[in-house]
Amino acid sequence: MAENTEPRIGVFLCHCGTNIAGSLSIQDVVDYAKTLPYVAIADQYQYMCSTPGQKKIDDAIKEHNLTGVVVAACSPRLHEPTFRTATKEGGLNPFRFEMANIREQNSWVHMHGMWEEATEKAKDQVRMAVAKAAKLEDLIPKSVPVERAAMVVGAGVGGMQAALDLASAGIKTYLIEATPTIGGRMSQLDKTFPTLDCSQCILTPKMVDVGRHPNIEMMTYTEVEKVEGYIGNFDITLRKKARGVLTPDEATARGIVGGGCNGCGDCSEVCPVIKPNPFEMGMAPRKAIYIYHAQVMPLIYTVDFDSCVKCNLCVDACGDKKAIDLEMQDEFITVKVGTAILATGFDLIPIEGKREWGYKQFDNVISSLEFERLICASGPTGGHLIRPSDGKTPMAVGYVLCAGSRDNTGGVAKAYCSRFCCMYSLKHAHQMYEKIPGCKVYLFYMDIRSFGKAYEEFYYRIQNEGTKFIRGRVANVLEDPVTKNLHVYTEDTLLGRPVDIEVEMLVLAAAIQPKEGADVLRKKFGVSASQDGWMLEAHPKLNPCGTTTAGVFLAGVCQGPKDIPDTVAQAEGAASAASIPIHMGEVELEPYFAMCIEDLCAGCGMCVNLCPYAALALGEKNGRTVMVVTEAKCKGCGTCGGFCPGGAIKMQHFTTPQIAAQIDAFFAGGEQ
Repeated sequence: MAENTEPRIGVFLCHCGTNIAGSLSIQDVVDYAKTLPYVAIADQYQYMCSTPGQKKIDDAIKEHNLTGVVVAACSPRLHEPTFRTATKEGGLNPFRFEMANIREQNSWVHMHGMWEEATEKAKDQVRMAVAKAAKLEDLIPKSVPVERAAMVVGAGVGGMQAALDLASAGIKTYLIEATPTIGGRMSQLDKTFPTLDCSQCILTPKMVDVGRHPNIEMMTYTEVEKVEGYIGNFDITLRKKARGVLTPDEATARGIVGGGCNGCGDCSEVCPVIKPNPFEMGMAPRKAIYIYHAQVMPLIYTVDFDSCVKCNLCVDACGDKKAIDLEMQDEFITVKVGTAILATGFDLIPIEGKREWGYKQFDNVISSLEFERLICASGPTGGHLIRPSDGKTPMAVGYVLCAGSRDNTGGVAKAYCSRFCCMYSLKHAHQMYEKIPGCKVYLFYMDIRSFGKAYEEFYYRIQNEGTKFIRGRVANVLEDPVTKNLHVYTEDTLLGRPVDIEVEMLVLAAAIQPKEGADVLRKKFGVSASQDGWMLEAHPKLNPCGTTTAGVFLAGVCQGPKDIPDTVAQAEGAASAASIPIHMGEVELEPYFAMCIEDLCAGCGMCVNLCPYAALALGEKNGRTVMVVTEAKCKGCGTCGGFCPGGAIKMQHFTTPQIAAQIDAFFAGGEQ
């Protein structure tokens, strides 16, 4: 559009079914829009996002020679790309489109008895949008090349699936895991519901596939130290923690022919230091040089330098393999990737904070994960279920569901549902009958959430096996000091009376929370968090794998509680989304980035320190120090422009004249 061309704006209102039209007068707003300066046409349609609605925009641009388009509808986050495309198809630059959100910001919050007020507010919104649209400029998106490599952080079942999918698509994939082995929480489980498959039997082959895939570089005992760059060009610095043990490849690199760890375990046998094994929830010992369990991948021992006394017995036992280096130091490696997937998993809440249930006060109160290890054939008791106080087989076991979940009492409790606790507690009940015929099983529940395929049927199966279901939140647990049995006090809300159930062991289905360190990691990648601390997706329905940081995706429980099938499904979705820019070879950036007016820039650097996306830096141009924008990192938030003392920063699509026009239009109340 030439500078002296009079703006011609088209205004289109959406009924959104009755989401908008049920709370305000669409026709009154359309009639009002026709009176506004620069408006060449005002129209309405029940669903503007539909094909007929978009055609109205296309036709109007051509028929009325429009220079800008305003759509008053619902969430720009959801529909702005749709209407931009319609604007482009009509022959306009897509960034000559402006949207007024008259659903979330109007009709939905004024739907009861505020018809006239909501209508007037919609008129204000449309008037402001028209004022800005009259000053919009053509913007041209830019493209950046994409590195043909990806990174997955976290190697549980979700991270492994994502890495395998990326690698099988021909993409070099770095799989990063903070612990010495891949497998995550699933490797601690005995069986999976509702099919009762052996967890290790279905997980171990996948672990092996990850270890031998030619496109996967598996980096265990490694953490993300620093993240720089942007979509297509992330520079990620990794801290490869000192393992104290050389892999065969590392040994070869040092000139040790035929050396390196082969997983024989001779070193661990002679180690004099004994520590609790965290994989076994502290219920079994490990040495200062250790592996978590027999199925670890990679099968390489690790030295716990915090407990190692450096007696060198392990070095002597290793012999000619020369695999042990007790002077090994952390190593820093920087890799370049195009996209990244975060799959950091979860931890149990510190359930001991709920004092009323006696965890870590009474020996026979255990967590669900501790039960998993006790009943697992590879666990500390070889699959023989015993109670911790005396090693006897418990004949009466209680399970407390929602132990810290759906709980608004504060402290360690969480208001959200942890989702899979109901089902794994049903699984535990079945395993009790399987392992201990004639036992009694009590499930204390609020309600059973059997929401997945074949889950409800599994629930009925457990009922028929004889489990006693008691509906009511457990109020208190006390121990008999002589027998070490536990008295569980609750109200049976179905019978309407308090009950006291004596059990020999009590299992708490503890709530889950984000993995320790996940908050630090997400900040390094620029990912937001929900109120509950879970990593926040770009859109809960239409983009559950993406984040607000382009090129960074989420998989599994780091995004919110979910069970194994949902975790794997999201991992595959994240892998697909992460592979698209890599296969395309370049990615288009929205042109909403800041621009430096170099003649006005004093090089003070105030904007650099304020930028939340680290998109700004100071550089030399024409012998002067000025602000330089990394456009791919800039999100157009405007923080820099708001603080610039010299007015040297222009925010594209949100320029000062555009914003000022909106403000003036609001205060003018339609009077020009």
